[in-house]
Amino acid sequence: MAGTYQPPWLRTVDLGEQIRALGGWWRCPHRLRRAVQAYRDLLAVTPACIAYAFTLFITWWTLRGASDIVGRRLIFSASTNLRNMQKDPIQVLVASAFWTDGGFPWPDILILITLMALAERWLGSLRWILVVATGHVGATLITVIGIAHKLDKQLIPTRVAFASDVGPSYGISAMMAALTFRLRGPARWLWALSMLVYYAYGVWHGRTFTDYGHFFALLIGFTVGAIAVALSHRLVAVRARKTAAKPVRAEPNPMSRPGSARDGVDAVALEEPDGRLHHARRDRAEHGHH
Repeated sequence: MAGTYQPPWLRTVDLGEQIRALGGWWRCPHRLRRAVQAYRDLLAVTPACIAYAFTLFITWWTLRGASDIVGRRLIFSASTNLRNMQKDPIQVLVASAFWTDGGFPWPDILILITLMALAERWLGSLRWILVVATGHVGATLITVIGIAHKLDKQLIPTRVAFASDVGPSYGISAMMAALTFRLRGPARWLWALSMLVYYAYGVWHGRTFTDYGHFFALLIGFTVGAIAVALSHRLVAVRARKTAAKPVRAEPNPMSRPGSARDGVDAVALEEPDGRLHHARRDRAEHGHH
């Protein structure tokens, strides 16, 4: 029904109710088997997260089997540093999201198959991809512009323009912020405040361009979520007005159906000769009065 449709951005949950439900679920027998089944059901409806995590594993495995020189070249070619962004921005914006620099990306993969999977089940795969992509691209562009500005002012060394910067963390940070709008009540504000404090501490403590990128991705996630919620409310209001303004369809009059008394004159006119039409109409009128 159009009047009862609720966009995913408006489908919120109460954290207290969820915790109480989890407590009741935990007291039931066969907890381990039911937990495994619930996790399988979650992954079954989150193809984007699974594909993303699998791609990160494949690229890590590729780097693990390559020599140090080849590995550094692969990372450098996919990095969103200033040099690559000036040369081929589209290619590096896409490629950088699927490579990780360092050891096995345990944190990224675990977040993808837990919190990010819950976010995908909430929003759907397409909306999830849009939020992650917006956070990744937006934070990268802001960071690159900042680096270019600092280089023009000669405030940072030139080697920063060639530094490696890959990984899914910008997109994940944006989605962590968007998850704020999944909660309602005090839990929403507590989650948002916790994210702001955590990422602000990273900027204060690390003060690298990557830390700034994470913080900007968080702000992008908050902005995208707020806009999406506002548009969802507007969509619901428009649908409600259309439903209220839709005229009620009246039931057809039985007398207007073919073969009814109102059509009797026409029927007689087709069946009787023209000279007898007047008598047929008079007879039908007399029967009607009786």
